[in-house]
Amino acid sequence: MLAKKTQEEKPKNRLKSSTTRTEDGKAPRKSKRKEVEVSGQPSRYFRMFQNEKNRKIAGLLLIFLSLVLLVSFVSYFFTWKADQSIAASSDAIQNTKNSMGYIGAKIAHFFIYRWFGIASFLFIPILFLLGVQWLYSQKMLRLKRAIAMMTFLVIWLSGTLGFLFPSFLGGILGGQFGAKFASFMLTSLGKIGTALVFFFSFLVFLIIRFNANLRFSSFQKRSKEIIDEHSENIEIAPLPTNIYTHRNEFESDDNENIDEPDEPLIEDILPFEEKEIEPKDTFSEELEITNTDMVEAETSLPIEFSAIEEPPNTTTSLAEMLVEKYGEYDPTIDLPHYKYPTIDLLSDYGVSDIQINKEELEENKNRIVETLRNYNIEIAKIKATVGPTVTLYEIIPAAGVRISKIKNLEDDIALSLAALGIRIIAPIPGKGTIGIEVPNQQPQVVSMHSVVKHEKFRESRFDLPVILGKTISNEEYIYDLAKMPHLLMAGATGMGKSVGLNAILVSLLYKKHPSQIKFVMVDPKKVELTLYGLIEKHFLAKLPGEEKAIITDTKKALNTLNSLCIEMDNRYALLENAAVRNIKEYNAKFVARRLNPEEGHRFLPYIILLIDEFADLIITAGKEVETPIARIAQLARAVGIHLIIATQRPSVNIITGTIKANFPARIAFKVTSKIDSRTILDTGGAEQLIGRGDMLFSSGSDLIRLQCPFVDTPEVERIAQFIGEQPGYAEPMKLPEYIGEDGDPDKSYLDLADKDELFDEAARIIIQHQQGSTSLLQRRLNLGYNRAGRLIDQMEAMGIVGPNKGSKARDVLIPDLLSLEQFLKDK
Repeated sequence: MLAKKTQEEKPKNRLKSSTTRTEDGKAPRKSKRKEVEVSGQPSRYFRMFQNEKNRKIAGLLLIFLSLVLLVSFVSYFFTWKADQSIAASSDAIQNTKNSMGYIGAKIAHFFIYRWFGIASFLFIPILFLLGVQWLYSQKMLRLKRAIAMMTFLVIWLSGTLGFLFPSFLGGILGGQFGAKFASFMLTSLGKIGTALVFFFSFLVFLIIRFNANLRFSSFQKRSKEIIDEHSENIEIAPLPTNIYTHRNEFESDDNENIDEPDEPLIEDILPFEEKEIEPKDTFSEELEITNTDMVEAETSLPIEFSAIEEPPNTTTSLAEMLVEKYGEYDPTIDLPHYKYPTIDLLSDYGVSDIQINKEELEENKNRIVETLRNYNIEIAKIKATVGPTVTLYEIIPAAGVRISKIKNLEDDIALSLAALGIRIIAPIPGKGTIGIEVPNQQPQVVSMHSVVKHEKFRESRFDLPVILGKTISNEEYIYDLAKMPHLLMAGATGMGKSVGLNAILVSLLYKKHPSQIKFVMVDPKKVELTLYGLIEKHFLAKLPGEEKAIITDTKKALNTLNSLCIEMDNRYALLENAAVRNIKEYNAKFVARRLNPEEGHRFLPYIILLIDEFADLIITAGKEVETPIARIAQLARAVGIHLIIATQRPSVNIITGTIKANFPARIAFKVTSKIDSRTILDTGGAEQLIGRGDMLFSSGSDLIRLQCPFVDTPEVERIAQFIGEQPGYAEPMKLPEYIGEDGDPDKSYLDLADKDELFDEAARIIIQHQQGSTSLLQRRLNLGYNRAGRLIDQMEAMGIVGPNKGSKARDVLIPDLLSLEQFLKDK
């Protein structure tokens, strides 16, 4: 009786050291014991290694031993004949050929030849991993499991090799141990019996070690019936203290990291009588409990384990099935053979490396130092950075010198250097120095060829990479137009605005497929962007019914801007239905086939609106242009519509504060006065530029001086011809049709006697929803925009809906379906 009581108290005492329940009734995920094991503490069988120093020393010794075995074993395959021939001689130690010497030859001889053959190599990874585990206190292997696995594999592999290659029984494949073991098995069971023993022993190893599923369906079905038959007769006795296991095998994704419990399992804690109850001829999968920490509970209930499966997401599952069957949607599928422009279409205007004139640098340095000394300003240090058109001299003034004193000497330094375009940066942000920019006597041309071929541009991951030029340190400067998100370019006539526009367009043509980007070009000058008419069916977008994609008429420009506002609203509706926030997420979802095209979804290309001379557009078209420009500048970023506006002087009467506030990215070429510079950049400096592509780029608070790459008209023409000669789309991308308040003067094509066959059905949909929207007809009737627009125009002509109200839906003039039916009968 006393013995039985002691046996029952032992598990109870162990239960006291386990974790307790939290306030919500659940056990903590990791017990105190588990935390000790994860931190690298060895098991209780190696108390001597609880000291960290002893553990690290033992780990180093195991790693050293594994490396010695590796070198010895590998070398043995090449030197075993020579080493065995001199093994008995007196000078064997000196003449041993093994890479690890005499000791290595002896170790390899015993392990490989006398014992286990090539199965001896299994010792190496086990010793190495154990050494790393003890050295770095990382939980990688359990010692008992590793020893058991290594012992079985060594015996099994050496015996199998001895059985399969009997001619090498005394050689280095199976070893003498393997030869003897295989010989014993052959004598006892014969060849077939031995082969079956080796085969099924390996299957047993796989089941025990990895819980391999052999998938015998009939056997599993019968096993399940037996388990169900006997499960009613098996009762689990009440536990001494209620047992709770907070982690099992189903919670682990990697069975390799599951630790065997050092505490007794559930069956060890149950009373002896219940422990012996085992149903005969039953088959069940082994449930391995990875942590047997116990906590107190209120009732004694049998423990059941079940894997909780989340219900599958039907939309995601369907998308995954479509992707698996057809692959991801390819937006370039309409033009699969499109070829990007080649680098040889651009002209190379010389070497890309900067030619340094040391005499010029030394002369300018001396003049700067002399000029500052004339005003009692001492310099502690000066250095020069040579750029393609400008050299930056960085000076560190002596202690006590005021920066403003140097800033006021800008004109005096320019006089002493006899140069134009002197710009003083006091101080240079992030460097703690004062910069003096001096134009080079022989400026170099930055060719588009040198920037496009650079790996920084070729390997760019930007959504819309645009080449802006080279910095003073001769580094290529590339920016993402999608992050600007709109760009304002300004400068005096002939200072490089049009060249800058061409550089931006060419860089996008070199990186983007026609399905990924579309351009809407407004060219009041009628000569700057005409070359791009050759790529009309590839990259341009226009209004329905227009002959040319490049807009030169100011009235058509106004309609195009309003059409872009409608496109913006339509895109926002698509983003709302797709539950995404921007065009990048939307296209990624569409490519993954998670959006249904039958619901109006489509792949959305980026749209870039270019206006070459915005001031002329404002003068001729009036303030009506301001409203759509302001809307696009404020809202269109998320749906992939971006603005690039070029003008000579963005004064308040040209670009209002509302529009200007949405253009954080600005480029200023040379201007005539400091007032103009402040108008563009909100700071001075542009009046000090030297022209010919010399510019200042502002992206928020930063101001960078760049040299714009030069791309000539013949280069643009060659690129446009290269693209235009390739097969393109049947027609340019059609923008939504816009009808002004005074009605469209081109409605003569509407013939009410020849109504669309879907007119009645479309009219019922409009009356039912009381919303005169083209996009509504697109979604409900699965129509293209042009046909849906014609239906709306016919309804307006018949008096069903009111006139166009811009981006808002039209008014519906008929209240209900009954009135509509009567109206259609009368017509």
